[in-house]
Amino acid sequence: MHSPIESTVATSPPARTSVWGDIRDAIRGSHHDYTAGPLGRAIFLLAVPMVIEMAMESIFAVVDVFFVGRLGPAAVATIGLTESLMIVIYTLAFGLSIGATATVARRIGEKEPDRAARAAVQVLILGALVSGTLGIIGAIFAPQLLALMGATPDVLEIGTGYARMMLAGSSTAFLLFVVNAVFRGAGDPAVAMRVLILGNSINIVMDPVLIFGLGPFPELGVTGAAIATTLGRGIGFLYALWLLAKGSGHLSIKRRHIALEPSTMMAIARLSGTGTMQVAIGSLSWLGLIRVVAGFGSTAMAGYTIAVRVMLFALMPAFGLGAAAATMVGQSLGAKLPDRAEAAVWKAAKYNVAFLGLTGVAFLLFAPLIVGLFTKDPAVAASGIFGLRAMAIGFPLFALGMVLEQSFNGAGDTWTPTWINLWIYWVLQIPLAWLLATTFGYGERGVYISVTVAYSALAIVSAILFKRGRWKEKQV
Repeated sequence: MHSPIESTVATSPPARTSVWGDIRDAIRGSHHDYTAGPLGRAIFLLAVPMVIEMAMESIFAVVDVFFVGRLGPAAVATIGLTESLMIVIYTLAFGLSIGATATVARRIGEKEPDRAARAAVQVLILGALVSGTLGIIGAIFAPQLLALMGATPDVLEIGTGYARMMLAGSSTAFLLFVVNAVFRGAGDPAVAMRVLILGNSINIVMDPVLIFGLGPFPELGVTGAAIATTLGRGIGFLYALWLLAKGSGHLSIKRRHIALEPSTMMAIARLSGTGTMQVAIGSLSWLGLIRVVAGFGSTAMAGYTIAVRVMLFALMPAFGLGAAAATMVGQSLGAKLPDRAEAAVWKAAKYNVAFLGLTGVAFLLFAPLIVGLFTKDPAVAASGIFGLRAMAIGFPLFALGMVLEQSFNGAGDTWTPTWINLWIYWVLQIPLAWLLATTFGYGERGVYISVTVAYSALAIVSAILFKRGRWKEKQV
């Protein structure tokens, strides 16, 4: 028998007994009321396409490293350093995405799709203004920014073109994040999933073609990877806009929705501003870690890049379960069902811990095989293998923390995870990484250990604060 929370009945279809039927509905994108019916099925329908979507996003990075790894450690280090610069873009995009998901989810939960559509338009306008400005700045100052991050002369020589193209085309990544956050908040994760499948397919095909000059295409080296990635993301975003105009799932943007609404835009900007600060604190802490690793040379940097990329590949699908929890929280609070919101979070957390825990075991067992796919350099491989195993130990707690942090955001309580990130990443993680790497002589291995310690501490603190329940009182 279901609990009263899980058995809330509205207009949702009855729960299916066929797992394959639910998988089909999740991937196809069934029109479902997530504020009613069994929690397990609601989370499943959201999580399956969100997990695939997040896996698709992480594949962008992994595919680049896979092909560029054939060009040597300096080329791989180029990707690592440029990605550290892209963190600024991702930070602002994620921050705006937090506001987009929370606002759209709350309006959908309130059964006001027109207000949700108008909010989506304001989000996209903000995203275009911010990302366009950043793209111009990045394109102009790409080599200086690489040097600032500690790039060695060999990396600067081959990597300036890659960095310039990635930063100039960063609007595609930014807007893709934002539009998919709108889809997720509306309860249409299958649409976001299809958008990223298209973008990734283009990137996977064009990466080797442009890097190695296959067929009639010129050999562009590492710069070719940047062009392929930007092309894939750009086409994916245009496809997303077409789906919004066409009307897909719970959200449809019509001509009447396209207008500037300063009050709505400012409300989203305020919410997103705190979200951006939150993400910035976490993201910029990676810059601090990269600065520590860069001091040990390009070999250490290449090993670190591979280990972190593979780890992020694993975490992004788990991030999908957290995103499902955020949507459930936003829509349930909009429908005035706070108990359902809380129950959904703990259920999603349980699923995520199981999923990422099994992934961690696989990484512990098969780290040499995984890292070997990206490099044949023994020194680079040794660094990457240790890093992958060290971080995999903390995967179960990583999973819990990811769900809880996103659930705060889904409720519009962006300040709580902001303060958590500040203390965990800047007061604990970076000083610990520096001490272990330098004072205690662990080198880049000390950085890996600090990551595991920090993410584990974040999960524990988040759980304590989540149980207090103050997030249920937030208004969006």
